[in-house]
Amino acid sequence: MNSLRLTTESSSDGILERDFTVGDVPGVLWSPASAGPAPLVLMGHGGGADKRHRAMVGRARLLVTRCGFHAAVIDAPGHGDRPRSAQDEADVAALRRAQAAGSPEAPVVVPYNVRLAEQAVPEYRATLDALQELPEIGPGGPVGYVGLGLGMAIGMPLVAAEPRITAAVFGMTWPDALFEAARRITVPVEFALRWDSGRIPREASLALFDAFGSAEKSLHAHAGEHVAWHLVEADSATRFFARHLSPA
Repeated sequence: MNSLRLTTESSSDGILERDFTVGDVPGVLWSPASAGPAPLVLMGHGGGADKRHRAMVGRARLLVTRCGFHAAVIDAPGHGDRPRSAQDEADVAALRRAQAAGSPEAPVVVPYNVRLAEQAVPEYRATLDALQELPEIGPGGPVGYVGLGLGMAIGMPLVAAEPRITAAVFGMTWPDALFEAARRITVPVEFALRWDSGRIPREASLALFDAFGSAEKSLHAHAGEHVAWHLVEADSATRFFARHLSPA
């Protein structure tokens, strides 16, 4: 079993920030500076980003300061501090060619995301094992997951396979390979999409939302293109986790 190794630590504004590794996978854990056991939210970053992307830092700060939760993210394979494989380089080059030519991205991105998810899901589960050994998190506490883009492509099969995760927020990725995972997800879900995305077909995203097996699921749609994102969604996700992970 891979153990957790804490590598650096800093504290400011009531937030304790710790870098860690589980095996050779690097991550960051944000926690309240002084608190007893609290829920944990795992986060997944977008494609081309990393564990310290501003979206990850901003979302973690909301979860810590508003809810008193822990928040953690690891670098996806080939991202951040993890080296790219030859296959990663080939896939990224193919995506850049498709973007330059104005060709559909899905034929490149979907199999790329599937490949990364196959590697990342066991890594997230091992990370959860290791984080739950910390006394301030513990083995029995509530766990959530939030991921957009690549973070959703990894997160959906993760949530479908991991019974410890009891609430999830997803959004904004190609749904082509995710329907089977959606049908196996039964925890409360908040799902966000861009109504006018020129990259991800609206009808496919709506079909994915319909496929979720969750009795409780909500759809959040905003006008605009794929890359834009409203702060209101970060606020909404924080409230969602406060409702579903906080002690009654």
